Amino acid sequence: MNFLDDSLLPENQEKLVITVAPYGPEWEPADFPEDIAVTMEEQVQKAVDCYNAGATVLHLHVRELDGKGSKRLSKFNELIAGVKAAVPDMIVQVGGSISFSPEGEGADAKWLSDDARHMLAELTPQPDQVTIAINTNQMNVVELMSEDDYAGTSFQRPAVYQAYREMTVPAGPGWVEEHLRRLQAAGIQPHFQLANVAQLETVERLIRRGVFTGPFNLTWVAIGGGFDGPNPYNMMEFIRRVPDGACLTLESIMRNVLPVNTMAIAMGLHARVGIEDNLWGRKGERMGSVQQIEQTVRIARELGREVANGQEARAIYKIGTQYRDADETLAALGYAPNRQPGQRGNPLRRAA
Repeated sequence: MNFLDDSLLPENQEKLVITVAPYGPEWEPADFPEDIAVTMEEQVQKAVDCYNAGATVLHLHVRELDGKGSKRLSKFNELIAGVKAAVPDMIVQVGGSISFSPEGEGADAKWLSDDARHMLAELTPQPDQVTIAINTNQMNVVELMSEDDYAGTSFQRPAVYQAYREMTVPAGPGWVEEHLRRLQAAGIQPHFQLANVAQLETVERLIRRGVFTGPFNLTWVAIGGGFDGPNPYNMMEFIRRVPDGACLTLESIMRNVLPVNTMAIAMGLHARVGIEDNLWGRKGERMGSVQQIEQTVRIARELGREVANGQEARAIYKIGTQYRDADETLAALGYAPNRQPGQRGNPLRRAA
């Protein structure tokens, strides 16, 4: 991404899109009972409360009545329908893993089979987005956590901690291409959750081959454990490599979330909050998802950055837009065009 002399002035930046991940699928209800919604009514109300606080993208997971994460697509359909009826302008983004905390002591935190994950393209009503990972990757979500971070939670049980320490993200080339094909055919926008520049380069290759032909919404996931850590050098290199026509959100873990989001707001990028990522405000003080949204809104206002409403967020994300082919996608995103047969030198971006 390019930064001009006036790019840090808030009046020249897109309005801020706040994503919230309020369902905390890795946590058990007893870990944060004041903030973890369990019944369907509570889960819908959580979306309403988050929207009213200023979040316009809902990263969605679902729980059963016993508090465990649901792997039933019928429950996803039920929650999506409830959210769309209650807050129709909110962007519904389904977490593409549909995996949750281990169901039994010592059980592995595993994703569902490839076939089951492809069924996300068949959700009814359709979500606006489904998140997608690129390149099979370690996802050790506890690597950056201190004992203070998970104090008083189920992660203090050695079997649970170990299960999340050994978790991986299966996202091989064949699965990725098929999943992108199914999502785009269904009119569902993929939202890329990327760990590093290498994964960003893979997405560019998919675009150049015409496998992905949509608006490029992505999140830099700085959680360590196989992903980039929240290092500003990592962050700025990733940002530098993202094309100007993409829409980039920054995500981190635990108390790194606030400083990373503050930098995102200042640079004209977008922010993600919620108890799936972070349980804390100041050290030792629990902070729920709605409070985290309210804090983000306050920071944006202090910096003079306007916060997008639901319709504005849909326009920024280009929900419902699809490009014809690789050439149109490359041009819309600001990538250089593909090399033509016999062409030498660097292909230059063409004027619109």
